[in-house]
Amino acid sequence: MLKTAAYAAAVAKAPLGPFSIERREPGPHDVLIDILYCGVCHSDIHQARGEWGGEIFPMVPGHEIVGKVVKVGSAVKKWQIGDTVGIGCFVDSCRECEACKAGDEQFCERGGPSFTYNSRERDGKTLTYGGYSTRITADENYVLRIPQSIPLAGAAPLLCAGITTYSPLVHYGVKTGQQVAVVGLGGLGHMGVKIAKAMGAEVTVLSHSPNKREGALRLGAHDFVATRDADAFKKNAGRFDFILDTVSADHDYNAYLGLLRRNGTMALVGLPNPTPLAAFALITGRKRLAGSMIGGIRETQDMLDFCAKHGLASDVEVISIDRINEAFERTVKGDVRYRFVIDIASLR
Repeated sequence: MLKTAAYAAAVAKAPLGPFSIERREPGPHDVLIDILYCGVCHSDIHQARGEWGGEIFPMVPGHEIVGKVVKVGSAVKKWQIGDTVGIGCFVDSCRECEACKAGDEQFCERGGPSFTYNSRERDGKTLTYGGYSTRITADENYVLRIPQSIPLAGAAPLLCAGITTYSPLVHYGVKTGQQVAVVGLGGLGHMGVKIAKAMGAEVTVLSHSPNKREGALRLGAHDFVATRDADAFKKNAGRFDFILDTVSADHDYNAYLGLLRRNGTMALVGLPNPTPLAAFALITGRKRLAGSMIGGIRETQDMLDFCAKHGLASDVEVISIDRINEAFERTVKGDVRYRFVIDIASLR
């Protein structure tokens, strides 16, 4: 076993602090990765604070991991020492169910995937620990290639925020010339804007914060609508082909469904509490309210290659590990443009 420096939450709501974990020596199909950067996702905060239920402590968060391969197993064929790679939200799955065979490992039908942290390996016993650590051992089939043209710190959040927004845009067929709205302009929303624009859509940001207008336009949005304006929903009724809703705070789905054109789709990737849904909001115009989360390994690699082709990366604020608790607080307040990323050199 490999003793590894990390940062962990000892119990729910405890500040994160130095911790030591053990990583396995690479097996035949494993690679050992020295972690360079790890993004700070809002879901890290929810889980470290015990807000979703079922959390396992002590917890080492982090599922937006970029690093270098430093050791490969005897049967590894996909990777070589020195390769720049990434690990996203999961590190294994059953590989045998219909979802896994279809490349949708994130929807593994046999107990779900083994998530990168706060989860268990396929043996059902071994705990997983995330990227707030100096290294990680992973199966070669759940590792991703980071294109050379993407800055490493800006690549890390693509492993969650990037694929979470890319997947529904692809799945629901967003294409050139369509009117697309992105609800919310945070870690997810800012990537939704970039990716939808690169797909050729006309992108509008919908936000309750008027002060986000300048940032939205800088990111490439064609328009901005402050939803707190009294007539915002009336003026934009029936305007959009597709709405990507990234907001986790409670809001009225019915109002946003009214912004869709006939046959339009609104896809949810945020996690608010349930909102009462009026049937008329859907049946008037044959609209769809859909859900999406991350993507499978193949689709995540497609996303990374798409971002490289179009010169996309996350807008990040790089921090040292000793600022992680400050970063958690600022993330909750929305005080980051648009994702914190930990420089893991500060942990060594």
